Amino acid sequence: MHQVDLLVLTDAAQQLESSNVATSISHIVGMPIEKAMSALPGHWSNIVTRITKKALEKALDAALFSINKKPTKPKNKIHSLFVGISGAVGGSFGIAALAVELPVSATIMLRSIADIARSYGEDLDDLDSKMACLTVFALSGGSAKNAEAADTSYYAVRSFLTKALGDTTNHIAVHGFSKEGAPVLVKLVNAVSTRFSVPVSGKLAAQSLPVIGAMSGASVNWLFIRHYQKMAKAHFEIRNLERKYGVKELETWYRAIVKHNKNKKKWQVIKAL
Repeated sequence: MHQVDLLVLTDAAQQLESSNVATSISHIVGMPIEKAMSALPGHWSNIVTRITKKALEKALDAALFSINKKPTKPKNKIHSLFVGISGAVGGSFGIAALAVELPVSATIMLRSIADIARSYGEDLDDLDSKMACLTVFALSGGSAKNAEAADTSYYAVRSFLTKALGDTTNHIAVHGFSKEGAPVLVKLVNAVSTRFSVPVSGKLAAQSLPVIGAMSGASVNWLFIRHYQKMAKAHFEIRNLERKYGVKELETWYRAIVKHNKNKKKWQVIKAL
């Protein structure tokens, strides 16, 4: 593999395996996010999961079916600003606002993800590219506490989603990918929301704290979208390299890079497999 491409792949792998949105939120709230989440009533887990699924369904319709397909430069700052504003509203009204605020935030985030995808040569009319955009919500990032599983986490998520889809992709290939055919994506939305609801629960816990309010609610949302923008950039960099070298070769290089750099603060580019 070319040295420049190896550097890109290494940076993408570090981003996907090392970044953790929960850690960033913890810095804002001044406590481990797990502690904040423990203060939520037990039944909120099921409620968050339902809200997350509905939010993704609405975002899918509003973002991917209506976006301009022409290549343009990603408007990351504008999307971050809008998500911050919605977070300020959510922070003002606390837990009760999640059902209203999350679909808005998710739609803006998915538009931002699609912008990034398009800038890496993805065809947003293509089924695979649309699904790749939705997949980003399942990429919550790595965790230092889960170092043993880190070498397979990114490709493990992609494999998990592929299996969850079953024959859905074949169905869409035959019947098309339109608003009328959107219900066949229920499997993908369900699979993605299973993972996405975990960081959403952390976001909810942070915004429900009395000391948070509107200002920090905006900060939490800003961190949220910045995290998924970074995940999207790394994800579509890898997909771009996969088109150049092939999926199997890229995965082999990816696993080798992560294994070589496990538990290192500064990642290094490997010279050979």
